[in-house]
Amino acid sequence: MRKVIVTTTINPPTEAIIRYDSMEDWSLVVIGDLKTPKDYKLKKGVYVSPEEQEAYDKELSDAIGWNCIQRRSFGLLWARDLGADLVAVIDDDNIPLPGWGENLMLGREVSVNYYADQSPAFDPVGATNHPHLWHRGFPLPLLAQRDYTDVSTRRITCDVQADFWNGDPDIDAICRMEHAPECDFNSELFPLAGQGISPFNSQNTFVSGRFLKDYFLFPHVGRMDDIWASFYLQALGAKVVYGKPSVYQERNVHDLVKDMKQEYLGYENNLRLVQELEGDPKALFKYLPERSQKAFQLYRRHFKDE
Repeated sequence: MRKVIVTTTINPPTEAIIRYDSMEDWSLVVIGDLKTPKDYKLKKGVYVSPEEQEAYDKELSDAIGWNCIQRRSFGLLWARDLGADLVAVIDDDNIPLPGWGENLMLGREVSVNYYADQSPAFDPVGATNHPHLWHRGFPLPLLAQRDYTDVSTRRITCDVQADFWNGDPDIDAICRMEHAPECDFNSELFPLAGQGISPFNSQNTFVSGRFLKDYFLFPHVGRMDDIWASFYLQALGAKVVYGKPSVYQERNVHDLVKDMKQEYLGYENNLRLVQELEGDPKALFKYLPERSQKAFQLYRRHFKDE
């Protein structure tokens, strides 16, 4: 089985990247940006420079733009070309814990704690020992309605495994401003899943290679790039299971006001979006600007034979 780790960075190799690069059973692909050090080097992984990306697909490069995390969609294409059976999408501040990437649930029917609330969206963070927090991208109008009382054990075939993160978790800017958390999630509460569409991110997330043609980090929608990608994949039928924490996140420095501005599109639209996506994956596209749709079309060209 070919397993590929994908990320993008503007930093020199971090502690996390060095650890991923040393993993024997995985291939690492790091996508560069204009701010990435010119002398970026890996021991055994592949570093893809801006020039190589433009040579690979200049139209797609132009459609995505520079100095943005959505460049990592080029990493998904590199993984496809490497024949990846599964892809791990990570951030360069996600330091892997012992056992990271082992005993994965992808492609298997697994027993999960299943939350059957009738809400159109499910927040996995609220189901943990940190119920005052919520996952980035969860529709804010539903916060007060979260209900985790209807829980049972159920078996689900896992298409996406979204592992959690100890340390500074993936919550939105409002939640981070209010709580500034340092989390230690209770591993005994995992794996878990919910009935409604739920947000998962592009850090510490494992995706089956067969979903790559539909998994695209939409540019020009701020910090909804991976969130809307997660909604779209689930609207197409992919089942997500949330796994126990397998990284410690030493979060890179962020301007929280800037983050909040980049999340506003989601604050405004996520509830309507998850409601409309149920039964109609194409509903996403009316929320995407034309240049985002064009970028997705250009990305999909690389899968025309699949």
